Amino acid sequence: MNDILIMNDILIAPIIVFMVIVAPIWIIMHYRTIGKKQTGMSEADYKKLAELDHIADKMEQRISTLESILDHETPDWRKRYDR
Repeated sequence: MNDILIMNDILIAPIIVFMVIVAPIWIIMHYRTIGKKQTGMSEADYKKLAELDHIADKMEQRISTLESILDHETPDWRKRYDR
């Protein structure tokens, strides 16, 4: 009977330490990580995305201009390069 009581005492201390110290920290860190994932893009991300969109629009205009020049100077260029 004494052996069972000693085993219970040995197990109770680590369980208490886990429940009082480790578990709350674990839970806080878990929900903090979930919260960061749900916030989505930051303001800096939105600014960078807007900048990239502006650059893409400028590139699209340049490509259209170059294609119209090629259409005027070499009308058959699309047949050779479109595959």
